[in-house]
Amino acid sequence: MPPVSLSVVIITFNEEANIGRCLEALQDVADDVVVVDSFSTDQTVDICRRHGVRVVQHAFAGYVEQKNYATAQARHDYVLQLDADEVLTDALRTSIRATKANWQHAGYTLARLTNYCGTWVRHGGWYPDRKLRLYDRRLGQWEGLLLHERFEVAPGQTVGALAGDALHYSYHSVEQHVSQLNRFTSISAAELALRGKTQVTLFHLLLKPVWKFVHGYFFRLGFLDGFAGLCIATISAWGVFLKFAKLRTQSATPAAPLSA
Repeated sequence: MPPVSLSVVIITFNEEANIGRCLEALQDVADDVVVVDSFSTDQTVDICRRHGVRVVQHAFAGYVEQKNYATAQARHDYVLQLDADEVLTDALRTSIRATKANWQHAGYTLARLTNYCGTWVRHGGWYPDRKLRLYDRRLGQWEGLLLHERFEVAPGQTVGALAGDALHYSYHSVEQHVSQLNRFTSISAAELALRGKTQVTLFHLLLKPVWKFVHGYFFRLGFLDGFAGLCIATISAWGVFLKFAKLRTQSATPAAPLSA
């Protein structure tokens, strides 16, 4: 059986700082590259076109919808989905080429090694952070609500694992982390509300944030990542509090004002 042809799909919005680095690492694995852009206002599209990849403009309708749409734009059924801030290492490219030559599963997971403010993070639950990103689109689809989208293979299908890491250039500053946390906790709160989980107690507001910090910083050895590990554990705990605080305020029914 000859090697399968592989499409790489990437969704973008204002990723001029990342997209070039991502595309340059695809030269020896991709037979087709398509970038689905949500009408970026920076140089993202120009950089993509300079690299000779296809660009499709599509309004962002949610992560699940956007990734399913991007997958549908691929020229081949075998798809590698990447985010613009991810870069394939040599070891991962070698593993992908070997998989193309001997495809055996509906999908494959890859490990992500995250760079946080200049530090490569290997603890605190952030590594290996395996995600299913290489798949046969005929045997599954992207699923989820508003956040934490994932590719789900059809029942009865198997999933393999790729060797090597994808380098994930996540946050270049604490300010960027906090800003994204504020946005993501709003989405997470809305997702919980959609699922009907609207009850918020002191357990959610106090104990769960404390456990998030203790679990990540001590049990998952986040302290071994130094200052980066401390920032991650602390901001993650704050994120848990924010998510439930926002859910509580969204779910609360305003009381009628007292009569004068």
